[in-house]
Amino acid sequence: MKKFLLSFAVPLLTAAPVAAQIIESAYTDFDSKKCRHTPGKAEEDYGEWRCTGYEGIPIRMWAGDQRITVSYGARAQREPAAKQTLMSFNGEGSKIEWRIEKDTNGNRKPFATIMRWSTTKSGDKGDAVRGQVLVITRLGAAGVCHVGYVDGRANPNANDLAREIADKHAREFVCRRDKPIVLGDRGPGFAEMEDFNE
Repeated sequence: MKKFLLSFAVPLLTAAPVAAQIIESAYTDFDSKKCRHTPGKAEEDYGEWRCTGYEGIPIRMWAGDQRITVSYGARAQREPAAKQTLMSFNGEGSKIEWRIEKDTNGNRKPFATIMRWSTTKSGDKGDAVRGQVLVITRLGAAGVCHVGYVDGRANPNANDLAREIADKHAREFVCRRDKPIVLGDRGPGFAEMEDFNE
């Protein structure tokens, strides 16, 4: 699986000597055709895909009724993200951006992912309106869930806005309590979360 890293230094202001918190981006391809697929048994249940991402992190995707859910980690199927999708027909993106915190010892810990989902909604005239939504998902033992959304077509700087949500909010976000954040403009193809955990 292809991946590469980009680094960003974010200064932290403290009373102690100033240290730099390093946040990196790693990118991995996501191709469900290369994942292990288990077909669904019910009507409109397309099954489950088991994939791997950055440094072998498990990724699971489920699909049905023209919608997907994507979750991460060893407990992916039990995380809130396993039941979170968008309120429109949607599909997965072909690449995942992993936001990674690097400590002073050089250890790297992924804390969020960004995936550009496709969306399809019905327009005012009954026509199909297609869109793109960047879905930001927090990672970690404290919970894997959607943190926020950015309209990928209405905002030329959509990637930057998605990173802002990830870097400022993902690590402190409390799944099932905090409301996902939306930044930027919203076009006709934009859709927010539908949560089957509730």
